[in-house]
Amino acid sequence: MQEIELKNDKLDFRTREAFKILRTNIEFSGDNVKVICITSCTPSEGKSSISFELAKSYAQMGKKTLLIDADLRRSVMRQRHKRGKVRLGMVNYLVGKSEFQDTLCSTDIANLYMVFCGPVPPNPSELLGNSRFRRMVADARRDYDMVIIDTPPLGSVIDTAVVAKCCDGAVMVLESGAISRRFARKVKEQLAVTDCRILGVVLNKIDMSGKGYYGRYYGKYYGKYYGNYGKSSETAAGR
Repeated sequence: MQEIELKNDKLDFRTREAFKILRTNIEFSGDNVKVICITSCTPSEGKSSISFELAKSYAQMGKKTLLIDADLRRSVMRQRHKRGKVRLGMVNYLVGKSEFQDTLCSTDIANLYMVFCGPVPPNPSELLGNSRFRRMVADARRDYDMVIIDTPPLGSVIDTAVVAKCCDGAVMVLESGAISRRFARKVKEQLAVTDCRILGVVLNKIDMSGKGYYGRYYGKYYGKYYGNYGKSSETAAGR
């Protein structure tokens, strides 16, 4: 097993709470939801960041978690580690050049393990659809409490539909104000064809400055409720 150290960005309170809520909502979807894939409509909507932070959230609550980078065409997950050499990735396993255990990376975050994509292949859809990928997911399902698979944007390529067939559920990430309702519905329909359960949608990159609806509503809500809560706590501590 390979060993790496991750870049661990500090999240603000609202962001941490948002990931806890997302994790809780997934847990309420049923105890048979153990392997989920995360996708989006287009690149740069933040699905990889959502995948990483969600996996980290599960690990921090004590669940043995595996994050698999299945975006074989344009991976950004490799930028998540800052120390340690990743010699083998999922592609090495899928083409039969390594064993699954050899592609695993233990991280400096307790309970969090990762599999990076490895070299960019010429035939990603075919690799994800082969029997070795299905065997890998089956092994991960057996050995881990939670498995999160970061997949390419379904609105751009079909890879996610191939992966989704092995999953218990799927989550769509949509960038606020960037994706039309018609396009999002089309991608949802593509996902539904796989018979994979759609767990819900994450609305990402919301403007919280106060200019938009979400900024005005949630900014006021968090500022008033949690601001007063913090002030009350400080006052009580001062007493």
